[in-house]
Amino acid sequence: MKHCQWCDTGFEAAVSYQIYCSAECREAATKEKIAERYQLSRISRRAGKVRKCKTCDQTLSMYNDDPICSKCLINPTDISTVLKDIKRLSNGKG
Repeated sequence: MKHCQWCDTGFEAAVSYQIYCSAECREAATKEKIAERYQLSRISRRAGKVRKCKTCDQTLSMYNDDPICSKCLINPTDISTVLKDIKRLSNGKG
């Protein structure tokens, strides 16, 4: 009895080198491996390159997928509007 490397279910292997219990588990594991390799290749392509935020010209991390920095992602007007709404609701004026 073997255990599936994806879902850890026990199964009887049809061949000695079988590591997944079903085609679904094999496909899911393959998709995850492909996605992981793609993410690593994107990061490695950015290594050594200087990327700047489109808004404030701050240097971006090689792990940041966005073209703008996290500070620029936050809109101060939206934050103040939400805070005003929370204050209004907490004062019972909702």
